[in-house]
Amino acid sequence: MEHFRHFAKEGYQLGRVVQEHKHLYEVETEHGEMLAHLKGKFTFEAKERSDYPAVGDWVIINILLDEKKAVIHHVLPRISKLSRQAAGETTEEQVIAANVDTVFFVLALNNDFNVRRMERYMTMIWESGASPVIVLSKSDLCEDIPEKIKKVEVAAMGVPICVVSSVEEKGLEQLAPFLKEGKTIAVTGSSGAGKSTLLNTMYGEKRQKVNDIRESDHKGKHTTTNRELFLLPNGTIVMDTPGMRELKLWESDEDIMDHTFSDIEQLALQCKYHDCSHQSEPGCAVQQAIEDNTLNTSRYQSYVKLQRELAYIARKSNKRAQLEERKKWKKISGDRTTKHRM
Repeated sequence: MEHFRHFAKEGYQLGRVVQEHKHLYEVETEHGEMLAHLKGKFTFEAKERSDYPAVGDWVIINILLDEKKAVIHHVLPRISKLSRQAAGETTEEQVIAANVDTVFFVLALNNDFNVRRMERYMTMIWESGASPVIVLSKSDLCEDIPEKIKKVEVAAMGVPICVVSSVEEKGLEQLAPFLKEGKTIAVTGSSGAGKSTLLNTMYGEKRQKVNDIRESDHKGKHTTTNRELFLLPNGTIVMDTPGMRELKLWESDEDIMDHTFSDIEQLALQCKYHDCSHQSEPGCAVQQAIEDNTLNTSRYQSYVKLQRELAYIARKSNKRAQLEERKKWKKISGDRTTKHRM
């Protein structure tokens, strides 16, 4: 921990956030797990929601051994962060998990199988800086597994795919290469995908409450309501995240489309015109692929939708940066005026 050395010299300790409560955090320390609160200065200086600690964050703390509590002073730079736009009408970034090495995206093979939803999750995971792994769960409830695997392979080229059944305990050995001591794995996906059941199976005992899926639509109820780190017997750190009804992307990065839609991006390079909108221009390789049935129409529509969303995020981010710049110069101008009057 290069960033910790400076703080260590000043007598601070290092901790990792394992669970988040309202205004309080459970932090793992060298003295065990402790309840921690934020230093007043930290709260005063925090500008945005994303500045606050998230589960998985490494934090600089002072330990109060007599009280078995800790005080959080700083959050160390994150090597990765899984985030989305906060649910509702707000435009704040919500950090779901920090410092994650690999993300298991769990997609059920029952009637809730949805490749378009998977594309959105893949985009979020690539944005985070972590590596994705697709876990196709509930294989015991599916009769056309090879067909669904092909659909996933087309939509997520190069991403490892594991087919499992937690109920029958089949396919779990495919996860072993990613479950290594000291590595942090986040498990994400929609409600009812089987995330908590998978975690219980990996752990070897019931650590997370499990709800049955609804018979009417094969969708699940929310089981995990908060994020928490668990230590597996082999030393792997695992986080189960709540099922997300609403997944709004947060960051805009041109490279993200290369990961999630590499096939369409490659086709676009073959278009006759470099500024082709892929609508009605002559020599459009994308439209030709759709006509030839080598590109699925719904996948292309998903690509267009995500492009628009990322463009909106970029515009929104630019406006936010402009507002921050105005606030900064307004404060500087105000300080100069005050000094002049003095």
